[in-house]
Amino acid sequence: MFSFLKNHPFPVEAFFESSLVLTFAVPKAEARHLIPECLQLDTFDDKWAFIAVALVQTRSLRPKGFPALLGNDFFLIGYRVFVRFTNQAGKNLRGLYILRSETNKKKMEFLGNIFTHYNYATTDICQTTENGSTEITSRKSDFHIRIDDTGGEDIPLPASSPFARWKEARRYAGPLPFTFSYNPVKKKVLIIEGVRENWKPTPVRVIGQNFSFIQTLNLKDIRLANAFIIHNIPYYWKKGKIEQWSKKEQDFKAY
Repeated sequence: MFSFLKNHPFPVEAFFESSLVLTFAVPKAEARHLIPECLQLDTFDDKWAFIAVALVQTRSLRPKGFPALLGNDFFLIGYRVFVRFTNQAGKNLRGLYILRSETNKKKMEFLGNIFTHYNYATTDICQTTENGSTEITSRKSDFHIRIDDTGGEDIPLPASSPFARWKEARRYAGPLPFTFSYNPVKKKVLIIEGVRENWKPTPVRVIGQNFSFIQTLNLKDIRLANAFIIHNIPYYWKKGKIEQWSKKEQDFKAY
């Protein structure tokens, strides 16, 4: 009855205290099954597709226009695929498709699952910083990541990265302008546009990482492609927009 509430019915804003994003490269043939029929993979060299893990500390998350004091602070974890979608106007939109979402608070799980299609689950988060490195872990979700806090353009890319330089890698740092959800029964695409300013991600060196969810995808040739962090950035999401999707129409546009 109230399913329309999941379609991001109002804009939302927050302050990102930090956003750490690790992006993994995988051959596009291995990743195609992860996304719905309405989307295409956003590839590099027509060979590599990308899956990102974003670990975001938000402050004062609330409906846009509400006082910051009425907002809530959450830690958010998102597993996303880099994708493209051609809208009804023929524009090629670059964005993300959500595979899994987690948070450290039940309140965010409850509200997030009312107002989004992201299927939030609550997990534990432990974050520590010492001796020049930061570690983020979760026992319930079985992941850990440790980074060197002294990032910058001078550090090398991950040895397995398909990118030759950080400038290339930054195009796959996230977040991208759009996030997409899809209703396969009604053939409807939900488009959420994010807005940010002064988004200048800094490369970081990953000392160690492991994400059990990534392993459950059973991807044979997945490799760390890049890692970036940003600090202290205001961000907001516009109200969601819905478009009807037709494979026949998309094939006609491609032709």
